[in-house]
Amino acid sequence: MAEQNFVDYVKIYFRSGAGGAGAVHFYRDKLTAKGGPDGGDGGRGGHIIIKGNKQMWTLLPLKYRKHVIAERGVNGSGTNKSGSQGEDIILEVPLGTVAKDAETGEVHFEITEHGETKVLLQGGRGGLGNTHFKSSTRQTPRYAQPGESGQESAKILELKILADVGLVGFPNAGKSTLLSVVSAAKPKIANYAFTTLVPNLGIVKYRDTRSFIMADIPGIIEGAAEGKGLGIRFLRHIERNSLLLFMVSAEAANINEQYRILLKELEKYNPELMDKPRLLAITKSDLLDAELIKLIKKEIEVDIPSIFISSVSQKGIPELKDLIWNKIQENSIE
Repeated sequence: MAEQNFVDYVKIYFRSGAGGAGAVHFYRDKLTAKGGPDGGDGGRGGHIIIKGNKQMWTLLPLKYRKHVIAERGVNGSGTNKSGSQGEDIILEVPLGTVAKDAETGEVHFEITEHGETKVLLQGGRGGLGNTHFKSSTRQTPRYAQPGESGQESAKILELKILADVGLVGFPNAGKSTLLSVVSAAKPKIANYAFTTLVPNLGIVKYRDTRSFIMADIPGIIEGAAEGKGLGIRFLRHIERNSLLLFMVSAEAANINEQYRILLKELEKYNPELMDKPRLLAITKSDLLDAELIKLIKKEIEVDIPSIFISSVSQKGIPELKDLIWNKIQENSIE
């Protein structure tokens, strides 16, 4: 996915349609000079509706839509004819999209299923025609209700990627290389920090016809939860992953310390992330011989399963897939 085509945040000013006014009208024909009230109701204004689409991966189609305004309802008319409803505006979004109020940050809802629809702003109700206000003491009401105004507000649509496995690590830890090896994804790979500027998704084939989705998240640095590096812009994508695969390079001076820093940043961003199942992969282990791997294993002090892998030589990759699959299945059973 090209960097410029990946959009995970849009702010849009929305206005739903106003309701149509009820009609003040009295029945007349060549035989009836003074008939009773027959003013019809106004139509409802158009809603603003958000709909999930599993074929979409980005909010790019909404990037340049700064204003979205729905139609107003049509006014009522004589002979008890109700006005037509204003046309609803339906915006399709990727699964994992969250709708928020732009001013307060209040979360309205999250779209997680294909075809799921949520009303973001309701259209105004149509006004009642004068026929509703007749009574034995008021036989010729000369008033009707106006339609309700539509709602208007700035909203934020924010995408949180849905994936089975999220890759968590410092820049240049080998996350993109792993994704390119185990899936058909083609992330940008280079030997410098922050090569990955947008999340990348890949479908990893497992045994038989089974598969799982892996997400390569841009690298985290110490202080990311406070906005350093790429900041918290992409940390939200980790919230939707079922399993977190921490990746630390074998070149790191202290594997335990790097793991603790990564864990601390996630906890500062969202303490609930600590409840997600985790694995640790020590990458670039083709640089190590068997004796050095034994020594490093003894020094690792983490409370999660760990494995040494090399994306270049494919070392440990089948075993890593087994670990991931088993963890995903354990989590789904729970």
